[in-house]
Amino acid sequence: MKITVIGATGLIGSQLISRLCDAGHEVTPASLSTGVDLLTGEGLDQALAGADTVVNVTNSPTFDDASPDFFRTTMGNLLAAGERAGVGHQVILSIVGVDLVPQLDYYRAKTLQEELLRQGPTAYSIVRATQFFEFMDAVMSWTSDDRTVRLPSTRIQPIAAADVVDALADVATAPPLGGSVDVAGPDVFTLDELGRLTLADRQDERSVVTDEQAGMFSATDDGVLVPGPGARLAATHYKDWLSTSRPSV
Repeated sequence: MKITVIGATGLIGSQLISRLCDAGHEVTPASLSTGVDLLTGEGLDQALAGADTVVNVTNSPTFDDASPDFFRTTMGNLLAAGERAGVGHQVILSIVGVDLVPQLDYYRAKTLQEELLRQGPTAYSIVRATQFFEFMDAVMSWTSDDRTVRLPSTRIQPIAAADVVDALADVATAPPLGGSVDVAGPDVFTLDELGRLTLADRQDERSVVTDEQAGMFSATDDGVLVPGPGARLAATHYKDWLSTSRPSV
């Protein structure tokens, strides 16, 4: 199968290309570094030529109120180029519960991206993932100082990026879903609990203070970020992942 991966140099895109190539597929990497600009459409026709499937894992450069315009423009360009190229399957990576958090600009933008795909001319699949293990440091940095990290008790069910890649590869090489599938890790945590586990594993002496107003995820209703019945649950546990991803000293 010939597959184009849009967003080829990112955390997910780079791993997805390796995973698909190892499985014997012909993969075209597409990113700014390969001359493909989703905002202008430059290079898209060449990148999609002959593709059976396109997997879009690009991200908005900002999480603010500019992000809807990014997804509106890029999805419009990608769907039009895909139709010209005769692409039979468009796949995007989205977020579990994305349509239930309208108060967040970025979640509204991703919901718009999903809607544009559903209304588009091509058969599609949406892979909705929970928060990545790899982003925990960034989440803690938003509301931390030298002594404390402030986090809400929002429930999440995080997943390793490698497990998201596996799910994307399986969906991309199967018939279109015509809908979405949730993917998540095996364990549910509260965000403050996850922060304490992370700091303890890294022998970081800062303390976690439970603060229901702290950070972006304080805006979500409890349970929204946890997948519903029928989700694909990955095998990697956060504690096991922590033990293999400690920063080198």
